[in-house]
Amino acid sequence: MEEYLINIGADMKNKARDFAIRAHGDQMYGSLPYTAHLDAVAMIVKEYGEAAEVIAYLHDVVEDTDVGIDEIASEFGAFVSDCVAIVTDEPGKSRKERKIKTYRKMASVSGEEELALLVKAADRLANMRSCMAGGNARLMATYRSEFPVFKKSAYREQLCEEIWSELQKIHNS
Repeated sequence: MEEYLINIGADMKNKARDFAIRAHGDQMYGSLPYTAHLDAVAMIVKEYGEAAEVIAYLHDVVEDTDVGIDEIASEFGAFVSDCVAIVTDEPGKSRKERKIKTYRKMASVSGEEELALLVKAADRLANMRSCMAGGNARLMATYRSEFPVFKKSAYREQLCEEIWSELQKIHNS
């Protein structure tokens, strides 16, 4: 897939990383600082361009911090905030309820905003890799059970086949 040519500015990636690190503060990703997860997702999407990396750094900010989508829009523009909104879990009383609503939202995405789905796939891949490395069988079982509906909602042919191929291999292992 070609790099997304969204004009986001040359310094936007560093700004997004710094913004996300400040927003996540002392949050941890397992035993690591949260930045380890953000850097992992950004590295997976690096070949798809800076816009993908910006969204990767911001993908959990609204869901996991006090930052609102309006602040993302103000700091990074409408396209980035729209993509962050797509990957942000919808509210719900349980993980199952949140994911049903979120997957429904992702299933309707088209056009340039499909870049958000690429980031969501990279986020899931980073999470599954982390589960394998850390031996988190419980969370891996959750990701495996969600995989069919996740793929049905987020997969777009020719969007990021390498990511989906690895996700499928992990799911099947």
